[in-house]
Formats: sequence, structure tokens, C-alpha cells
Amino acid sequence: MIHVIELLAPVGSKEALAAAVESGADAVYLGGKMFGARHYAPNFTDEELAAAVRFAHMRGVMVYITVNTLTDDSELPALADYLRHLYQLGVDAIIVQDLGVAVIARDIVPALPLHASTQMTVHNLAGVQFLAAMGFTRVVLARELTLTDIEYICKNSSVAIETFIHGALCISYSGQCLMSSMIGGRSGNRGRCAQPCRLPYTLVGADGNDLLQAAGAGEYLLSPKDFNTIEVLPDLMQAGVTSFKIEGRMKRPEYVAVVVDAYRRALDSYLADRNNYVVSTQDRKDLAQIFNRDFTTAHLYGKNGRNMMSDRRPNNRGVRVGRVLSYQAAGKITVIKLDEPLAVGDIIEFWVKVGGRVNVTVQTMTVNGAAVTEAPANTAVSIPVSSPVRDNDRVFKVFDAKLMERARTYFSRAEAVRRIPVDIVVAAEEGKPMVITVRDADGFSGRAATVFIAEKARKRPLTPASVAKQMERLGTTVFRLNQLECQLQGEVMVPLSEMNDARRRAIEQLEAAGLARFARPALPNGSSIAALLPPLQTTGRANKPELVVNVDAVDKLQAAVDNGADIVMFGGECLGKHALSAEDYHNAADYARRHNRKIIFNTPRLVHQNQLAELKASAVLFNRLKPYAVSAGNIGTLQLLRELVDAPLHGDYPLNIYNSVTAGYLSARGLASLTLSPELSFAQVEAITARKLAPTECLVHGYVTLMISEYCLPGSFLGDTAGQCKQACLRGQYWLKDRMNELFPITTDQFCRMHVLNAKELSMLPHVPRLMRTGLSRLRFEAKYNTVREIEHITRMYRELLDQGENHPLLLQDKVSGVEHGHITRGHFFRGVL
Repeated sequence: MIHVIELLAPVGSKEALAAAVESGADAVYLGGKMFGARHYAPNFTDEELAAAVRFAHMRGVMVYITVNTLTDDSELPALADYLRHLYQLGVDAIIVQDLGVAVIARDIVPALPLHASTQMTVHNLAGVQFLAAMGFTRVVLARELTLTDIEYICKNSSVAIETFIHGALCISYSGQCLMSSMIGGRSGNRGRCAQPCRLPYTLVGADGNDLLQAAGAGEYLLSPKDFNTIEVLPDLMQAGVTSFKIEGRMKRPEYVAVVVDAYRRALDSYLADRNNYVVSTQDRKDLAQIFNRDFTTAHLYGKNGRNMMSDRRPNNRGVRVGRVLSYQAAGKITVIKLDEPLAVGDIIEFWVKVGGRVNVTVQTMTVNGAAVTEAPANTAVSIPVSSPVRDNDRVFKVFDAKLMERARTYFSRAEAVRRIPVDIVVAAEEGKPMVITVRDADGFSGRAATVFIAEKARKRPLTPASVAKQMERLGTTVFRLNQLECQLQGEVMVPLSEMNDARRRAIEQLEAAGLARFARPALPNGSSIAALLPPLQTTGRANKPELVVNVDAVDKLQAAVDNGADIVMFGGECLGKHALSAEDYHNAADYARRHNRKIIFNTPRLVHQNQLAELKASAVLFNRLKPYAVSAGNIGTLQLLRELVDAPLHGDYPLNIYNSVTAGYLSARGLASLTLSPELSFAQVEAITARKLAPTECLVHGYVTLMISEYCLPGSFLGDTAGQCKQACLRGQYWLKDRMNELFPITTDQFCRMHVLNAKELSMLPHVPRLMRTGLSRLRFEAKYNTVREIEHITRMYRELLDQGENHPLLLQDKVSGVEHGHITRGHFFRGVL
């Protein structure tokens, strides 16, 4: 299969844009000041966006704008204006996470292509099909997919498929991480991730002791290595990937230049000769030198466990350049035996056995007593250091002055590097204006004539050489002269100023012709945001929501039913790794029905291609048992369940339902009920429930999952020395302890995925009366991590509070908080998220 291969580069600043374009990117992605998932990058003002689009388009480079955050109802008018602005700028696509944003874009700017962000957690073909039907033209797959799954999706997809190929990795599935928002109020889904995965943690057991002290593990237990696929690019190309995406909008422009440059050469090598793919040693070194936490191919070839993690260092580790031979304390001089070249201006770091790291900028160095500015490999060099180091300490270069200087040439020079060759025809004859025609390889052209009428030359007639001298003066334009044809009739003269002016105008015409290919028709008269919002409720909903309890075992279901749950959710991911049998589902459904309770069967929020048979078998069982509803937490699962089950469908909170347009879209698509995002505040919830929608619910109690990951920490570090799991998860309970001594429960499900739960239990017990006034149809207790006894107690408390409302004795005496333990959170109901 032949593909149009696109190298897609990250851009967080004007300098990074120049670096990306000039080092060989086919397309760039960048963000404005709003609605982008890298809020802390410099990003672009509206004026800078316009200039960026022109800069890229002049060089034939596509521009995609990130509009990939969850958007609140109050932000939707500004979003609509922003989308119109992007359309008028001529951007080539927008990258979207929020289904509501996609709905608005389809209506307001229907000709603007939609790309699905990796934040949509698309990990199977069904998810791609869901988005294709919605109008998306490209899908960025989740980074947890194997090469086999990527190939299957590519070969069966009707839209383009994009994958990441280099850069930082998230340890949690993107779009499914609540850790930053829950512990710090900064939502990764809103572009403000605080990167808690790069912080130090300790793995502890029930006794509180460090379980990894003897395992030689570092502190950064959630910090992955950087993704690097340059050696395996042919596999991704043959799989059918269309766009190859580099991560790094927060990175400096030098990083962008070096990484894009290396991958440009790699892609071109493959396209030139598929049987002789070559990656140079220098490109490998440059990629490591510019930034690395060590490298991994992540999940492309299966789970890597501990080998995927950079547990000893969460930031750039540089490239090893040698070891310490000796240290002279008197003059603070160390001698290093080099494995790699070293030069003045480089920054090196000593990994000291005692005391951590010693960082030194090389200002002077000597070899055999003679001062040098650079030294090759296999040389012993002496340099002054600021702190003591020890013999045999490893030395790493974390800044290579020469590499950085070379990288800067891609964006620091006024003249363009990647010039477009043009052919110029100059025609002149006595009595007529000189005509200059400029044409590029794509067939675009510009033409201009001099005002001056060519005269017979008295002294110096025009020659091909003198004309060429003026035509080559293309200055800082993006063009360079490829071929010149001079059609000079007789001995004629035209002033140089006239020639230069005509050349300039012809070039301007050529530029306009090239940019015209990116032009779009005028905007249609799209609907207003008010028209896209679901209509307001004309009558209030019942103020007594149903109580929902979500469990993963029959005895827990019985405890919930016996203590007042109106609805029980059952199944999906089972924490503790046990899997439910068909008999468990039968027993659960039978017990709920005998007690006149509704039952919703859960499905896993993640269903990879190799797990579809299991989902289909579950669907057959569900159709026999006829539950009240079946729940889906991912658009791919939702797409599949529409075809597989007869029961009504429930949309769960991993769908990230954050605004009324998303809720309205899913309601209109037939979902019978919806769980709103746990990142919403009271006010935001009330704005959504004021609309005519399917019944809505919120999580009000339980240990909420903050991360879900294919990487299992206990299995990776507590298995055997070969990295085999040995099912450590079945041998005890585990917690991550952070710097504040908070304990985050770690558990695994039947698919060997790790769940990191919140250290604090969500509890809204004192605020049930207010929840009853929000218009919510249901309140949900996430009880999978709770014991049967806890489920009995908590369910009974909510039942009583819902039944008695403000008249409950504990509320009347202001003593509800007295029945809570001391380690609870109110989530985002009062504080919202940034």
C-alpha cells in the first residue's frame, strides 16, 4: 500500500516553528492562547497565529491547531469565535478532544477538518469508526497500542491514522488521567497537567515499609522513558500509518530542530530504498544528546514493564561521555577518560555515588597539561569541578555546545534554509516592457512587467550574466533560482531598479498563487451557540435522585441492595484482578430483580482489538439477562455495544462529559443516561442539568481512579530478575507514598492494568441536600475498592440522607462530618479545576 507520509512536528514558539519547518517537517501542530492542551507552552497570540500560518504555508507546510481541551459551557461562545478565527486564518485542521467541541466545529466551520486527539483514548477500530461517522478525517491513536493493533486499524480505517513516534510518554492512558486535577486542581484534560508522574514515590505494603529498597529501584516509579521509534520506523510505515507525530510543544526550538532533522532523514531513507533503511550513528547520538530519559518503544512490541521506566531520573540524563579516573581535592581538578568527544561550552554531570549529581559547565580543559578547546574520545582530560567527585563516577554530557549551535542555525538566521527552487524567464526587446515570469515546481507562477520601456543600449546592453545577477537576488524570500532563461532581443537596456521591482512583484504574485491553494470558501451562516445547546428544562426534575452503587463482586452487590441502593452497576474492570463468571452475572441480576432493584452491567473502559471476542461474549450474556442498561466508558465500546446489545446504553464518566453540547450529543445518539465528568463543580453540573438531556449522574463517593495504565508497578518491580510479573498483585496490597506521605492505593484488574486510586476518599455526605437540588437524576458511589462492611455503612448513610433530606438528624445537628473518616475529599464540587 502506498501512503502519503507526513512528518508532524511540535511547535510551542515562533523559534520552534522556524526550526520545525526548516528542518524538514511536512506539517506542524501548535496552540493559541486558549483551548490547547499545553497551556504552559509560550503558544501564539492571534496575530502570531496568522503570521505562523503564512510562514508555514509559504513553504508548503500544513498547520494544525490544538483545540484539545475539555470546554465548559461558559467558554462555548468564545470557542465559537475562536473556531471562526482559525478558519479565516486558513489553518489546515484542528485537533480535538471534547466531543462537544467537534459538534460545534461541524456546525460553525464545517469545511475545517477535524483530527481526533490522543486524549480521546481511541484504541480500537470501533473508536475510529465512531469518529469517522462524526466527520473526523484523522485519528491520533492511543500510545498504548501494539504494532499489530495499529496495523489492523490502519488497514481497515476509512480515515487517516496518526501515531506518536518520539518524545515524552504519559504513564496513564491520555484522557483518562485525573491525578493532576485531583491532587492539585490542575487538569490535564484542560491543558494544565502538573506532571505528577515525574515526582518521586515509594511503593509500600500494608506495614508501610518500602518494598523496593532491595530491588534497586529509583524514586520515580511513574516516570516512563522517552519514546523513540527511529530504528523501527519501517514497521510503522508498513503498518499503514499516515502521519508520524513528534511530541514536544513544551520543548525548546533546538530540540525540535534536531529531532525533526533526524526523522526527516530516516523517513527519506526508507522512501528512497525500502530494502536499505539506514539510521546514521550520528542521528542516534544527536537524538539522545538533545534530550532523553533513556529510550523505549513503549507498547509497540508488547509490555516492557520495568524496562519502560526511567525510575532513577525524571528529566534529561544526557549521553555518557566517560568515567572519572582521579580527583585532586587540592585544586578541585578531575581527570576524565572520555568515551565521547568533549568541548569547551559543554555541560557535564557527574553521577556521584554519594551526594547525587555534580553539574559543571566546561570552561577550560587540558590534555597532558596543554590547554585545549575540544578533545576526542579515548582521551584523558582534566577539568576543574565545583564539588568533589569520586573515582569511577560516571560522567554524562547534558548539553552539547556544538549540537546546539548547529540546531540554532535552523531558526536563528534571517535567510531561509529550505528554499523553493524557481525557474525564471526574462523577456526583453526594444520598445516593449521587460517581462519577468517566475514558476515553481508545483506549477504556481507570477508575472510582472517593468514600467520602463526597453531601449536600445548605448553602452552596456543586457547580457544573460547581468540579468542572472539581478534574478539571483531573492533576498530573504523562501525562493532560490533554479534555472534562468533569458529571451533578449537585440542590444537592449532596462534600469536595474526596474528589473528588481518587476522581479519583486512577480515573486509576490507567485507567493499569492501558492497561498491560494490553502484558501477556503466563505464561512456559512452557522448556528449560534445558543442554538447548539440542548433546550432548557421547562419543568424541574424530581429532587430525589436515585442512589447508584458501582461494584465488582456479588457480595458487594448484595450489600448495596440490602442497604438501599436503587441501582447497582456490576462488572467491567474488577479491582483485585479477579474476573467475573457468567454465574456471577446471573446471580447479580437475579438478586437485584428479587429485591426490585435495577442493574446496569458495566463494560471495561478499555477494549483492545484482541479483547473484542470477550466483549462480544459478554454482550450475548447481557442480552439473555436483560439488564436495565449496559454501560460504556469509551467511544469505541459505545460503537460496538450499539451493534451487540439490546439493552439501553449508559455513558460513563471516562467519556469526559464536561459540557451541555457533549451531553446533548450523546443523549441524541440514544444514550439512556450519562455520568458527568468528576472534574465539574456544582455550578457547572447545574448548568448541564438545566438542559433537556438523558438522566445524569455524578460520582459523589468512593476512591476514584486517577490513572489507568498498561504498566503495572508491582508486577514490574516485584517479579523475578528477568522482569517476569509473577502476579505480585495477588500477594498483598500496595500503595504509592508521595512526598507528603499521602498513600495512593494501587490495584490491578483482570486485564493486568494498573489503577492508581485517589489517596483520599470522595465523600459528599454532608452535601446531599444540595446535590438533590442540582437536578441530577442519580448519585453514584464508586464502591469497587471498598469492603463489604464499608459498602453497607456508606450506602445506608446515603439512603437515609436521600430519604430524609434536610430533616436527617445528623444534618439538623450538623454532625454528618462526624461519621466520615479523616481522610476524605470533596473532589471538585466546590473548587472546580483550572
